[in-house]
Amino acid sequence: MLTPPNAEMIAQWRHHLQDEADAAFLYRRLSDHEPNQKKKDLYWQLSEVEDRHTEAWRNVFTEYGIAFKEPRPSLKSRFLAWVGSHFGAKVLLSFLLREEGQEVKAYLDLYQNSAPGKSKETALTLAQESAGHAETLSEIADIEGEPWHNADSGGFVRNVVYGFNDGLTANFGLVAGVIGAAVEPHVILVTGVAGTIADALSMGSSGYLAAKSEQEVYSYEIEMERTEIQLMPELETEELALIYQTRGIDKEQALELAKDVMSDQERALEEKVREELKIGAPHATPMQEAWITGIATAVGAFIPVVPFMVLSGATAMWTSFAIAMLSHFAVGAARSLFTGRSIFRSGVDMLVVGLGVAIGGYVVGDLMVRWLM
Repeated sequence: MLTPPNAEMIAQWRHHLQDEADAAFLYRRLSDHEPNQKKKDLYWQLSEVEDRHTEAWRNVFTEYGIAFKEPRPSLKSRFLAWVGSHFGAKVLLSFLLREEGQEVKAYLDLYQNSAPGKSKETALTLAQESAGHAETLSEIADIEGEPWHNADSGGFVRNVVYGFNDGLTANFGLVAGVIGAAVEPHVILVTGVAGTIADALSMGSSGYLAAKSEQEVYSYEIEMERTEIQLMPELETEELALIYQTRGIDKEQALELAKDVMSDQERALEEKVREELKIGAPHATPMQEAWITGIATAVGAFIPVVPFMVLSGATAMWTSFAIAMLSHFAVGAARSLFTGRSIFRSGVDMLVVGLGVAIGGYVVGDLMVRWLM
């Protein structure tokens, strides 16, 4: 029996085992709700491949003599299946496309960091198959390029969620602080509004600066493309041939041209970066990033302030607390779609953070008043 890897690597294996089981479950739900028979059959075939991926990870655990729990659909995957059944398969398709893209990245990293053996072979095989799945889903969703690349500064939805989260947490702590200082109600309101404006301007400027630093993200994407050319030359050749075909070159000539380019890895990298990643063409201007992040932050920061505009006294305070706590849980759950964690755990984590901020702010405000008096 082989010597087991370290705890961190085993944790990664367990994560991949669960992810593959969840993907199989969600593909079957997609198939159930798809009216188009061709797509329905395709989703079912993808679910069967994900079942084989799950089995491949079971074999890895068995080879190393490591105990594991039989994976069941997670709370997150069940929630997404519910969303897909009520709001349409498109929502679920977008999530699966992003998940397949993340799997390609994760498996490439695992392949590079694993010791020789079953896990290394499995990682490379699953990276290649996940890349194929991602491209299949891209065709269905009519999305160009490789979905495991993310050269768009994080995307609109991500900026909204994280901006909202920052504004909510920071201003809630500020409001709690002035409540702890036992100030007049109008002071709480003024402080909250001022904090909203300050948070929005701060986050907006941060979004602007982050967009201007986008080249760092592009550098990462280029290195990932280099790794893909080294590890998946056949797939990359096919993709390059398809790009040439879109220019009007016939299929056979496009394939020959792609093979010629791929014979030189550096030349292939330059071609793929230019033609596929389209690095150099900005996806969002710094000002767009600033406005999106700033407005999302302002909305989040304004939530704990609203009760003080319509209520008074202890009622306003407890209402602000309750709304802020619910909002923290909601934004934590939303963040799970980007972090890969479970919805409930991510929501609870954010709720605990919000509670900690509230307590900390209140205590600091109370101590400052006692010290000054």
